[in-house]
Amino acid sequence: MSRITKALVVVGGLALLSTLPHACYSTSTSSRDSVGSSSTVALRLPHPAFAYASTKSSSTASIADIAEQATASVVNISSVKVIHQRRSPFFSDPFFRRFFEGFGGQQAVPREQRQRSLGSGVIVTKDGVVLTNNHVVDKADEIKVHLHDGRDLAAKIIGTDPKSDLAVLRLEGDVKDLRPLSFGNSDRLRLGDVVLAIGNPFGVGQTVTMGIVSAKGRANVGIVDYEDFIQTDAAINPGNSGGALVNMEGQLVGINTAILSRSGGYQGIGFAIPSNMAKAIQSSILKFGKVVRGWLGIAIQELTGDLAKALNIKNNRGVLVSDVQANSPAARGGLKRGDVILSINGTPTDSTGKLRNLVAIAGAGHKVKVELLRDGKRTSLELTLGELESGRGNTTQISKDQGVLGGLTVSRLDSDLKRKYRLPDQLQQGVVVVGVEQDTPAAQAGLREGDVLLEINRRPISSAKSFSEAYRQAEQQVLLLVFRQGSTLYMLLRK
Repeated sequence: MSRITKALVVVGGLALLSTLPHACYSTSTSSRDSVGSSSTVALRLPHPAFAYASTKSSSTASIADIAEQATASVVNISSVKVIHQRRSPFFSDPFFRRFFEGFGGQQAVPREQRQRSLGSGVIVTKDGVVLTNNHVVDKADEIKVHLHDGRDLAAKIIGTDPKSDLAVLRLEGDVKDLRPLSFGNSDRLRLGDVVLAIGNPFGVGQTVTMGIVSAKGRANVGIVDYEDFIQTDAAINPGNSGGALVNMEGQLVGINTAILSRSGGYQGIGFAIPSNMAKAIQSSILKFGKVVRGWLGIAIQELTGDLAKALNIKNNRGVLVSDVQANSPAARGGLKRGDVILSINGTPTDSTGKLRNLVAIAGAGHKVKVELLRDGKRTSLELTLGELESGRGNTTQISKDQGVLGGLTVSRLDSDLKRKYRLPDQLQQGVVVVGVEQDTPAAQAGLREGDVLLEINRRPISSAKSFSEAYRQAEQQVLLLVFRQGSTLYMLLRK
């Protein structure tokens, strides 16, 4: 049996030169139940299922009405990227130039290549601001936008955010009578809500598909740095990138971005960037020309059941603070290592990805209310966020591997080892890992050369001897506090 590998497919940037027609068809057969089939009378609904919008809206608009209204705000984007080819230095020599010209002349040596791609976008303001995916227009030299009413307009990039895969464009030329799509509150989406996906799949033209919200808050998918995806089974295919995900009130609740697929085509799992995240990024780009994200200055990790038990934390929900950077907003606001963050501004933080997104979207300079658990008691702090600058915010996740410390060699922390492993001078305690043998429990646990072991089972380590004694006294598990790459993290190992 051949092995099938899952692949994440970003659904935009469809190269025209490689576009092939894809035909999908299905056949079905029906059979009658042998018992009472001839006398069974089927009840017929007066209208097809899902024919009308949700009861949340006071209007009686049908899905067809909503689709007709929303498609007027969704555009097709064609971008051109000019790739300049590097010519051999031999072409500056007349002799070699004549030699190569004999094999096809200058045509045999292309100087540039024009790469074309297709995607989608959503008009969000009357003056021509368009939201799309960054990968649709990444490094594009020319951008053309085809409107629903048949107009073709040029567009320029106002700003991009590769970390969320969003881009903000502005239409140029005749932008009168645009029909922007209003933002909906993506946080109010519920599992099972009906949504429409609108875009330009495979370059065949504007298309509407329907499905439901399958999941919310999808993170760690591996597409971009900041992930909080809406998962839907509405059909999304290459070329749909940047298109609209619309709720049954005709509002924009997401920007279609990627699919999970084995074949490269739609297989029932699509991802969209929530409208609340897209709106915040758009506002920041329009105001500052870039995305200004909030920053706390903490290292965080998932709070597992075993880790909560080892730290004597009864509540296993929330995110564990494994380190607080000195002179950071978190340090000034009173956050401490070992705190468990339960919510930010009332929104639960049930994962590290969720916490990072909430802090980032809140923005620099804004105050946030942090609810946390400290020493078994609930408390709250009000913190003023700093700005996440380049190089900040890189946190190391704790390994889930468990094992003993066999194959580990440690040494007392001294000035020579500090220089060798580039450790900060203010680090005054702990032992340095100077060797980890391959294929040993220590290596499998994730320990690395250059790690500094600060604690074992909450007991400070000051020398190799104290490390050995603390490890020997540990009974069933070993809780390590490890300094690595500028911050600390906890590692729980089974003895």
